[in-house]
Amino acid sequence: MAADGRRTTAGAAVVVAALGVVFGDIGTSPIYAVQSAFGADNPRPVESSVDGVYGLVSLIFWAVTLIVTVKYVLLVMGADDDGEGGTMALISQIRKIGHRVPARRKLLLAGLGVVGAGLFLGDSMVTPAISVLSAVEGLETVEPSLDTFVVPVTAVVIALLFVLQRRGSGTVGRLFGPVMLVWFLTIAALGIRGIAMEPAVLEALSPTYAFDFLFRSGSTGFFALTAVVLAFTGVEALYADLGHFGRPAITRAWLLLVFPACILNYLGQGALILDDPGAIGAPFFRLAPHDGVIPLVILATGATVIASQAVISGAFSLAHQASHLGYLPRLRVIHTSEREYGQVYVPVINWALFAAVLALVLTFQSSAKLAFAYGTAVTGTIITTTVLFFFIARQRWRRPLWLVVPGAAFFLALELAFFASNLTKIGHGAWFPLLIGSILFTVMVTWFRGSQVVAAARKRAAGRLDALVDDLRSQDPPVARTSGTGVFMARAKATAPLAMRLCVDHLHSLPQKAIILWIEDLPTPRIKGADRLQIDELGYGDDGIVFVHAKHGYAERYNVPALVRHVAKSGAEGALDTRDISFYLSRVELRAGHRAGMQRWRKQLFLATALIGAEPADYFRMPRKRTITLASEIEF
Repeated sequence: MAADGRRTTAGAAVVVAALGVVFGDIGTSPIYAVQSAFGADNPRPVESSVDGVYGLVSLIFWAVTLIVTVKYVLLVMGADDDGEGGTMALISQIRKIGHRVPARRKLLLAGLGVVGAGLFLGDSMVTPAISVLSAVEGLETVEPSLDTFVVPVTAVVIALLFVLQRRGSGTVGRLFGPVMLVWFLTIAALGIRGIAMEPAVLEALSPTYAFDFLFRSGSTGFFALTAVVLAFTGVEALYADLGHFGRPAITRAWLLLVFPACILNYLGQGALILDDPGAIGAPFFRLAPHDGVIPLVILATGATVIASQAVISGAFSLAHQASHLGYLPRLRVIHTSEREYGQVYVPVINWALFAAVLALVLTFQSSAKLAFAYGTAVTGTIITTTVLFFFIARQRWRRPLWLVVPGAAFFLALELAFFASNLTKIGHGAWFPLLIGSILFTVMVTWFRGSQVVAAARKRAAGRLDALVDDLRSQDPPVARTSGTGVFMARAKATAPLAMRLCVDHLHSLPQKAIILWIEDLPTPRIKGADRLQIDELGYGDDGIVFVHAKHGYAERYNVPALVRHVAKSGAEGALDTRDISFYLSRVELRAGHRAGMQRWRKQLFLATALIGAEPADYFRMPRKRTITLASEIEF
């Protein structure tokens, strides 16, 4: 019984922590979604009539129900890659599909996934800006003269948020989770208060109102979709953050608290507008009694800071996975939890997001203007997820066509309608996340292709491993063998480590014992301990050389010294003193030449992207004092 009680408590704690990381974005949408539809800044505002209010609220309810609850929570989150979620997890699963799917088609789908990843990162820049701005703007409800403080206060809050990221999503979740619990209970209570003014608003839950508003109100219903999409802008973060807290915690939190609280609040705002049409300027804050507005502004500011956490954590996970799958250079990744592999902090992504978010706040200066930049990237990402998910359902899970095709057609028709409506906002700011997504897509596919070209150039420079051993045996005078053990990093089984080639050809020396370590990155999150290492002398035992093949998952951290300790315990190299081991790395100076394979501008982009990469010694967690780096120049 005690054990069961501990499990229940732990489960509840994880659910509360998930509230603080996963649901901040989608959970704070009530602050600005309805306001955006009725606001004067909207080129096609919804009328505050019964048909307009019921139609909008009904559209929000059914869009959130179908896209978030049915598609993501019940379906897509089941497509985890050994616990990992997000676009890169889908790409990883597509790579695992056998030869029954042509390689060209898998490459095309992987490219589509990279498009979605780029759009998600673009969305990660807009979300913190609009979320925090919309909450701080509540000060204007209290006193209009406070509007001059909105942008400075927002900038300070955002700066504090990004500084806090170093603590890790688990710590952030424990800090923010209780706040979000209070937030959802508060917005639910406010929604009930509003519904009490006009109980008939509950009729809006009928899908007939959504249908009539969308198809019988002329163009108003179509343009209203640009506001409706704001109600589920954080949905992709639910899937991207799957590795942080797991499916059970996210599902329970959504179904038992987040979904009911948000819908009650949307209904309450609709009821308030029917009761007082003058409330359309700030219906969320007007739900509160006058004395409760300031506490609500403070709580909303805290909640929107947390809203930003969902996409920031998702961006860290995506960048980490993209790096391991070859779409970004080796990034410095800090694992912030010993128990949860998915909880990571990526400094370069954190500060790049901070700079972009701050620039957006200073440029747009209001949530109403930022709302026009919001939605296009979200719907684009959602569409790519739908295509990849149903492809996996058919090709990997072998689901029948009669189930897959109608399901994919239904969701694509729904999501394409949202995407088309948001395209009307391109001239008003929606171009920004699309531009960012396009740039990031270009960077990622260029890095992927460039890595292949550079790997081929490295392979030519290093030569074959058996040829290197032959040179080692035949050199006259013979290569000097120094005392100790050296660990050389290899890029493939048959290819010689470039650092080892440089030692033999230029230093004419080699450690008495040499371990060639090949770390193979696999499209799977984690590798079981028993399957990780394969040790083989490959016929070079007499030369003091042993080959170690280490398998590595894309959600794991690198630790070369730990791998060497496992080799020492195996006895494959005899008695090894792990304190007397040197680690050899090759630093390649790349130069864009005239070799075929890539356009010159893409080579320059590849070189520029390489600048954000982590130092190899840090990336592999090698001790700096025992790491020797040999430089070489390669033209590609």
